[in-house]
Amino acid sequence: MTTNPHRGAISTSHHLATEAGAAAIEAGGNAIDAALAAAAALCVVYPNNVALGGDLVALVRTPEGEIRFLNATGTAPAAQTLDALRESYGEMLPLRGVDTVTVPGGVRGWGELHALGATRSWAQHLEAAIRYAEEGVPTAHSVAAAIVEDREVLELDAGCRRTFIPEGRPLVQGQPLVQPALANSLRRLAEHGPGEFYDGELAQRWVEGLRALGSKIAPEDAAAYRAFWDEPLEGEFDGHRVVTGPPNTSGFILLRALAAIAGGIEDPLGAGAGALADAFRGGNAVRAAFLADPAAGGPSGAELIAMRRPEHPPPREAKPSGDTVGLSAVSADGWAISLINSVYFGFGAAVLEPETGILFQNRGTSFSLDPASPNAFAPGRRPRHTLMPVLVLRGDELAWVPATMGGSAQPQIHTQLLLRSLAGASPREATHAPRWIVDEPGADGVVRVTIEEDVAEEARGAIAAAGFPLKAVPPRSEDLGHSNLIRVAAEGYEAASDPRSDGSAIVVPAHPPHETSSAHPDAPASPTQKEPTAR
Repeated sequence: MTTNPHRGAISTSHHLATEAGAAAIEAGGNAIDAALAAAAALCVVYPNNVALGGDLVALVRTPEGEIRFLNATGTAPAAQTLDALRESYGEMLPLRGVDTVTVPGGVRGWGELHALGATRSWAQHLEAAIRYAEEGVPTAHSVAAAIVEDREVLELDAGCRRTFIPEGRPLVQGQPLVQPALANSLRRLAEHGPGEFYDGELAQRWVEGLRALGSKIAPEDAAAYRAFWDEPLEGEFDGHRVVTGPPNTSGFILLRALAAIAGGIEDPLGAGAGALADAFRGGNAVRAAFLADPAAGGPSGAELIAMRRPEHPPPREAKPSGDTVGLSAVSADGWAISLINSVYFGFGAAVLEPETGILFQNRGTSFSLDPASPNAFAPGRRPRHTLMPVLVLRGDELAWVPATMGGSAQPQIHTQLLLRSLAGASPREATHAPRWIVDEPGADGVVRVTIEEDVAEEARGAIAAAGFPLKAVPPRSEDLGHSNLIRVAAEGYEAASDPRSDGSAIVVPAHPPHETSSAHPDAPASPTQKEPTAR
């Protein structure tokens, strides 16, 4: 029997979060401990992508080989109505603002993960996050760029303005991002447990703060909220099991695309890229027309995979400009997790409750205001989600643990990661490779493809020949998502983080090596093997 030379591995989209997760493994924790420490840290260091006021989904593989899907996506407030929203906004919800805030599910999801398999205490999960919030961290490249991009909406909110545009000047890369109110909230959470966010003093504070801004979320909505475990959605591709999230997530689009490839798309990342792009366009159209909360009558994953695409493009969807973090973690005791935590658009609703320092998501904007839509707004309902975790197995053996952000493009990024990995690419090669995505229809109804300039000419030509206008962006553009990937093999783990992010990957050895290397210019040395990230 081969002995795993590694204790665990973690890959995230911010190097300080990766350090926090690796430290949990080094202290004797498992993949669940690492993921929770990293997720909490990300809510401090990467606020354009994730915050305490966001949602979470995850796929977890236990040491016994069971795979479980965690749905911690939030619900609409009980006191809000479709008629009232239509009276205020007409045919479409706004992209930002307090009426787009749904009950945050992320912290309840953390609690479920902790109860399932954590070995460290709840308070230990939050130690790094509290330190980062209180002492401050250098403003990341992604955060600084997003502040400039979203400055207009951030300036409309007192909490966002004070945190991200202090004294009228947007934070720039490297400038300290200090969040004392958030540090205090994290301390309360550490002391009292995840329930504090939903029915404790912290819940009272953030609910009152949102209601003062006009939110319909009531204390009863927060107290009643529960995350739940569900059966994952699974397909077969090239001798591998591909496991992902069921509705209300977008995992079905990945399985649709893989089925299309298996059905006869030759060389899908080369000469067949046009046919693959058409499959992605069909998946996007099905999601926009039919994906909804199954608890409210939405179709199942199997139904969405088999569904014919709508004949006409659905109404335009605004493209999220930040939205999510994905992280991957494994440990030698058999735990593995693909976790996605999100505020949806960059800085979510652009509503930061100033007394608690908590930033809130805008997932409510995904609801339809068309009463006939399966995704129509209703009290207590979950909106459709772009989020989707993934695990890939060979039979019962774990092969890859991927995770990505990228808004509606997440299934497309996962498809490209998997195709490259199956072709023999290392995690670094797969995450660093040139990428392209099929966008949602624009205001003119045209479906375009955003494509990095270094995508191979054969693929570029095939996509253009299929009738897609190309929107070229520089290589390794953040518009093409932040992916993380761990390869599991008999000889141990190999991990990489996307160069489009501020992230890093760390493989923790069973015994500390004699030498160390830094994953990031700002990262302290530690007894780990690190995959550097360029920025």
